[in-house]
Amino acid sequence: MKVEKKMKIVKATVADVQEINELVNSAYRGESSKIGWTTEADLLDGIRVDEERLKEFIQKKDSMLLKYVDDENKIIGCVHLEKHGYKLYLGMLTVQPDLQNRGLGKEMMKEAEVQAKAVNCSAVYMSVITDRRVLMEWYIKHGYKNTGVKKPFPSHDKRFGLPKKPLEFILLEKSIL
Repeated sequence: MKVEKKMKIVKATVADVQEINELVNSAYRGESSKIGWTTEADLLDGIRVDEERLKEFIQKKDSMLLKYVDDENKIIGCVHLEKHGYKLYLGMLTVQPDLQNRGLGKEMMKEAEVQAKAVNCSAVYMSVITDRRVLMEWYIKHGYKNTGVKKPFPSHDKRFGLPKKPLEFILLEKSIL
């Protein structure tokens, strides 16, 4: 008899910060990130996030950090959500690099939409580095629209990484009504 693994998405706590920090940085930066398709290692050096910022995400009003845990309670994914008026910001959607392309990111994105409805938001939005075309196409395939709105990458703040070239963000948005 095959035993089905049960994974779940739940709110992260401050006790999860170190594990989430290691996961996010390994998924976006450095050699380990190149196992998956969401790497930013060719665009940025340095870190993607630090423990202090993760604690802020967990403790800040109208903000939450969700974690995706496997049946052994190991964190294999996460996403940051923050309410801004009637829209929910989705950021730092992360899946462990060797588990990417298995639908986990899609499940977390769907949970973000559930959370958005729960806090009376009519849309979910995000910012994506414009050079990350494959990632933008993935979000568009899942209902997000390119708003055409661009904003600069915070190149002056080492907490977001050290750009290897000039970068900017494009805002994507999905109506959930």
